[in-house]
Amino acid sequence: MSEPARKFDEPLTEGRTRAHDVDMHVSLRIRQRRITLGLTQQQMADLIGVTYQQAHKYETGVNRISAGRLYHIAKALGVDVNYFFEGLDDGTQGRVSERRLMPQQRLLLELARHFANIANRRHQEALCNLARALASAEAAEGERQAVD
Repeated sequence: MSEPARKFDEPLTEGRTRAHDVDMHVSLRIRQRRITLGLTQQQMADLIGVTYQQAHKYETGVNRISAGRLYHIAKALGVDVNYFFEGLDDGTQGRVSERRLMPQQRLLLELARHFANIANRRHQEALCNLARALASAEAAEGERQAVD
């Protein structure tokens, strides 16, 4: 006689933690994409037809996102649904601190968005040179402090 099939609601070997990790990963990817596009949470909420509070809950992982809603979010953000699951299998999904959008990451997303909107190639190069010079000055200052 064959073994009974596992019930759908029975936890996988990794339990509910794994499902929660996936939800948190999807939430982070939604937030990253929204910020990359320069949208506020209110604008995002308007695009997907929910309240600001609901959009906030989706981004923070407080509320789970249904498949239908995820489809609408993907369309509103101009990505395929698979976008939200990219990176799940690289071994970092279990580390909560790495999944959160750090202030530096938010600034990087905003900087990349603004940089892409600069049409003048010389202005883009000037901005890169400025960033390089500032980073070099920071490194030199750090070396001077280490010697003292």
